Amino acid sequence: MPPKGLVLAFDTSAAHCAAALLSGDRLVAQRHEPMEKGQAERLMPMLEEMLAEAGIGFGDLARIGVGTGPGNFTGVRISVAAARGLALGLGIPAVGVSALHAQALGMDGAVLSTLDARKGALYLQGFGLKGVVAQILNLSTLPPLPPATCVGFAAEAVAAHCAGQAAAPRYPLWEAIARLAQVQNPADAPRPAPFYLRSADAAPPSDPPPVILP
Repeated sequence: MPPKGLVLAFDTSAAHCAAALLSGDRLVAQRHEPMEKGQAERLMPMLEEMLAEAGIGFGDLARIGVGTGPGNFTGVRISVAAARGLALGLGIPAVGVSALHAQALGMDGAVLSTLDARKGALYLQGFGLKGVVAQILNLSTLPPLPPATCVGFAAEAVAAHCAGQAAAPRYPLWEAIARLAQVQNPADAPRPAPFYLRSADAAPPSDPPPVILP
């Protein structure tokens, strides 16, 4: 008989396809497959394989957790769309969790969580700190930051800048997403949606639209 309260979480916001299955405090199963592209084709088969190996079906799930970024635009949309579709089809809640929040899970005191934003930039958010909201910053010209435990991309550089200390995340990203989704009250949050801090690299075409002939 499947355990009660099963939470399935997954993430494709970076160069991977990853998932975790949680029952209470116990990690039942997890998968992490590095990949630059192909997450849209791989995500659902990977989830089906992981659940089958655990002897569990989609109908046994109590909740869906999904990584909402910030990260790869297409990757974030893939996971969010899958989470919404599964939640609707199964009649269970879906909870979105930002990667910045997931990285900070289990850390004591003030935390600065960072992700690689490419092009010499980073995404940064403070937890247990007032006023350090999610933002994108240039790594070479960081503003003054309060002392904190720094986790994530360029953690040592950020720690040196803020007179803090660097630390490794307590959980893999996909497991942290599952743990946060497990304790979040879905009624307190909107449906999962992509968490973007920068605009897409692709620009709209500059050519005028074609003329539609009668």
